[in-house]
Amino acid sequence: MTATHEVLNQVPPLVGHDTSDDAALREGLEREGAGWALGEVSELGRLAGSAEAQELGRLAERHRPVLHTHDRYGHRIDEVVYDPAYHELMRTAVAHGLHGAAWADDRPGAHVARAGRFMVWNVDAGHTCPISMTYAVVPALRAHADLSARLEPLLTGRDYDPVLRDPETKRGLVAGMSMTEKQGGSDVRANTTTATPQSDGTHLLVGHKWFTSAPMSDVFLTLAQAPGGLSCFLVPRVLPGGARNPLRLVRLKDKLGNRSNASSEIEYDGAVGWLVGEEGRGVRTIVEMVNMTRLDCVIGSASGMRAGLVQAAHHARHRAAFGRPLLQQPLMRNVLADLAVESEAATTTMLRLAGANDRAVRGDEGEAALRRIGLAVTKYYVCKRAPVAVGEALECLGGNGYIEDSDLPRLYREMPLLSIWEGSGNVAALDALRALGREPHTLDVFLGEVELAAGADRRFDDALARLKKELTSFDDLEVRARRVVEQLALVLQGSLLVRHAPAAVADAFCASRLGRDWGGALGTLPPGLDLDPVVERALVEVP
Repeated sequence: MTATHEVLNQVPPLVGHDTSDDAALREGLEREGAGWALGEVSELGRLAGSAEAQELGRLAERHRPVLHTHDRYGHRIDEVVYDPAYHELMRTAVAHGLHGAAWADDRPGAHVARAGRFMVWNVDAGHTCPISMTYAVVPALRAHADLSARLEPLLTGRDYDPVLRDPETKRGLVAGMSMTEKQGGSDVRANTTTATPQSDGTHLLVGHKWFTSAPMSDVFLTLAQAPGGLSCFLVPRVLPGGARNPLRLVRLKDKLGNRSNASSEIEYDGAVGWLVGEEGRGVRTIVEMVNMTRLDCVIGSASGMRAGLVQAAHHARHRAAFGRPLLQQPLMRNVLADLAVESEAATTTMLRLAGANDRAVRGDEGEAALRRIGLAVTKYYVCKRAPVAVGEALECLGGNGYIEDSDLPRLYREMPLLSIWEGSGNVAALDALRALGREPHTLDVFLGEVELAAGADRRFDDALARLKKELTSFDDLEVRARRVVEQLALVLQGSLLVRHAPAAVADAFCASRLGRDWGGALGTLPPGLDLDPVVERALVEVP
């Protein structure tokens, strides 16, 4: 072999590591009451970092789900066939309780532990969609006591049973949601699907849903117009007794992000549904569900940022340029440190909100208020930052990051979804301001939380003062919504890092994000910061 054919200066595969090898994650789990779950999180993290799990993710993505509307004889079946790798990923996720299991766990910190496991299981985004929806459906379903009593044990159990049959005859259930219609996404009150009451207490649904992910789920929560207004319904794929509910799969979506999850358009052709909650109060019924899926958007964004950072740092450690490893190049260290600060801020805030969620579901009203405003502002900001951070991580690998074999393009394509799902940027920003307007005590709770860091850093104090000044006037507030919500998010992140992160991380965050000594791109941290401990904290050990 001639010298030109030698393979030199290539980075070894990032396999065999523990995806929970993240100081911010582990410290946050301890702080938010889930230290008892560190072993479980690490077990799943080691599995996620294995070559076997990563290959399952690639196979599920490469072999797209296939829609079969009819069988060979012409009978309508409306089924989607997935690659076996998808089912294996689902089986693992359910067995480790990433779906609804936390609702059946009485231990304080159960929902925080679930957030940690959800974050480290980052081998494929597609299958985590039904996992997330199953988690979110449980609290909304409790608005119908009888349905909840019968189905919740199956939604929280740890058996994955993918065969379509009567839900109450199965070992375990997966749930989906079907809200969006073609005439309006976020404006669900414009929905045209109708629900006609029947003498047996059910409703017959007729309409078209523009996005229904995971259409092979066992049950769905959906919105439809009943005689009393927009209402929430539980619609099963298979009816009691085994007959197929007339839920027609029209087509699978060809979307930007993952391919492994079958996002679809569906039609209800007289589908049977059960009213959940009060008639005409459908949006109110699904509020709890929205809180849970928004939390998962933040977890997914934090997970993506961390995965991109780990890839970039691993590459920089092993790749040399101009006579020394990239990791030793001052400008690359600035980029990696900036990515690490962004990642740690997202992870720390996510875990604080997971803790608020855990305490809120146990009846803590103050934590429920913090969850309400904190999730809205963090969903807006962190989910906006994730595509930027992952794109920068991809660029650290140069052309090697741009090819599909690196897995970074797959990660990059997925990140915008988390900003769109459950309310795109404008919806999330306006929802945050709506919470402040309708529930003024949420601002007091929010300020009470962030002011715990007051006096510890002048730049934080100045940012908090600017925020309070911004909130003194409500003129043009809708126009300023993104500006105000971004400040809310940054002050929350800054408060948490000042209180809990190492001094070097907090100093870099305050200098750049709060002190405004920062450029328009990542990698523009100001001179004089101690970046070595920030970068070292981001590195993971690979056998």
